[in-house]
Amino acid sequence: MAIAVGDTLPEATLTEMGPDGPTEVQMSDLIGGKAVIFAVPGAYTPTCSSAHVPSFIRTKNQLMAKGVETIICVSVNDPFVLNAWGADTGATDAGIRMLGDADAAFTKAIGMDFTAPPVGLINRSKRYAMVVEGGKVTHLNVEDSPGECSISAGEALLDEM
Repeated sequence: MAIAVGDTLPEATLTEMGPDGPTEVQMSDLIGGKAVIFAVPGAYTPTCSSAHVPSFIRTKNQLMAKGVETIICVSVNDPFVLNAWGADTGATDAGIRMLGDADAAFTKAIGMDFTAPPVGLINRSKRYAMVVEGGKVTHLNVEDSPGECSISAGEALLDEM
C-alpha cells in the first residue's frame, strides 16, 4: 500500500557520499522537523536531470522560507552515481541531500516502486514530492507517469504549502 498524507514514514537507511566514501544515513535523523523529499526514477535520466532536480534548486530558498529544514532527493541508485549527478546538476552545491536507496527498500516500504523493462528501469521509484513534518507526511504529489514532472515539481509543492 502506498504512503498517504497523514502516514508516518517508515525507518529507512539510505546512503550518500561522505568525505571518506559511502555513508549510511537514517531517514529519521533528517525528518524530525520539516523536510521535503522528492524522488526520481533514475539519476541522469532526461526528465529527472532537466526538470525535476532543477525545480528544487530554483525553489530551495522559497521552501526554506516556509520552514523547510532539509531537501532530500531519493533515487534507486548507488551513492557514487548520486554524488556525480548531484555535482553535475548543481544539486549538491544548492544543499540538496542526494540519497541512494540502492536496493529500493525505502521505495518499496512506502509503496512507490515500479518497473518499466522497455526503458531499462527495474525496481525504481515513482516520481513524487512530499512534505514531512515530524515524520508525518503532510503533502504528497505523485506523478501518473515517470516521464512527467508537473505536480511533483518544486513549484507545485511550494504552491501547496
